[in-house]
Amino acid sequence: MDTTFDDPDAIQRAMRISQRRRTWRALLLVGPLALFLLAIFVLPIASLLTRAADNPEVIQTLPRTLQALGRWDGRSEPPDTAFQALVQDLTQAKSSPAAGTLARRLNYEIAGYRSLIFKTMRRLPIEADDAASIRTELTRLDKRWAEPAYWAVIASNDKAWTPYYLLASLDLKLDADGRVVAVPPNTSAFQAIFSRTFIISLVVTLITLVLGYPLAYWITRLTKRQANLVLICILIPFWTSVLVRIAAWVVLLQREGLINSALGGMGLISEPLPLLFNRLGVYISMVHILLPFMVLPLYSVMQSVPPSYQRAAISLGSHPFAAFWRVYVPQTYPGIAAGSLLVFIIAIGYYITPALLGGAGDQMISYYVAYFTNQTINWGMASALGLILLAATLLLYTLYRRLSGRELTLS
Repeated sequence: MDTTFDDPDAIQRAMRISQRRRTWRALLLVGPLALFLLAIFVLPIASLLTRAADNPEVIQTLPRTLQALGRWDGRSEPPDTAFQALVQDLTQAKSSPAAGTLARRLNYEIAGYRSLIFKTMRRLPIEADDAASIRTELTRLDKRWAEPAYWAVIASNDKAWTPYYLLASLDLKLDADGRVVAVPPNTSAFQAIFSRTFIISLVVTLITLVLGYPLAYWITRLTKRQANLVLICILIPFWTSVLVRIAAWVVLLQREGLINSALGGMGLISEPLPLLFNRLGVYISMVHILLPFMVLPLYSVMQSVPPSYQRAAISLGSHPFAAFWRVYVPQTYPGIAAGSLLVFIIAIGYYITPALLGGAGDQMISYYVAYFTNQTINWGMASALGLILLAATLLLYTLYRRLSGRELTLS
């Protein structure tokens, strides 16, 4: 007689074995996808974001100079040994790629440092018997070597990690005492760029909500066949390449384009309207591209709202608009929140549309990420800007989760 089912311990062991098998089976099914995402998505982004604080150039190229500046106060003239150590480090780095990397890194903090480094390297080697003579030769070569500010930049980069890029991306810097201070007004730009990015994204989100809400509501009132046809028409631009859509808007919005020609032909305007290479053109194109991302979440939520609620409110004496506003709209808050969050997050990372349809004052933060990556090869600043943008996106998502969770709890 089999007594397995009469033994509680045996039953528990069998259940654990069965659970372990299901777990391993699930891991085998999900594992390849997880590894693919880890290798293609997570690791490259993590590696890129570490560059926002990575600072190897000075400590690898000027180790003797950093050692000589170890006890320097940062305000007085540096010791003679620092000049001697600098000449030794630059002589060693003269024929290596590290020289260009070092010059570019120091030039980020003080404009003109790159030319100073290469000017000094062309003079090397310096024939001198002692450190004082080397100091005299360097200051005679360029008076900037006598200024403590240039040495302070070297001394402040004595660690492998630096807050410079993150602070610079917020128009901040460290002063001589190590305090975080604002950069001069004539050199600050990124706070205005971030503000512009969020303002453009917010305006685009509001416009898509104003246009998408009645459109989604109208679709829910159609028959299933008609609703599917309208949704296909909405998704057709979604399936079209972004570049193709932008090129189409260029044709439509230019001074001699179809819109200005039609308005002029109807006598509504006497001269072409400036619709291209300004903020208006950016808004029009971004709303057109992002409208499906607002309509689809709204439609999915509205479809689940029973129309009988509205009819019941009207039958009880409520005005149709009051019934719509107080009974129907609150039930679509999850769709409004989801669509707005989706559109806003996509909008703050837009690059192609503002770059092609906007003017110089309409570029968003992603434009400068591409600029630092492709033109100036400043990976630190590009990563810092990307990190702040990622942090803002995660903050918005966390806020949405908290608000949606609170809403569900209250309901």
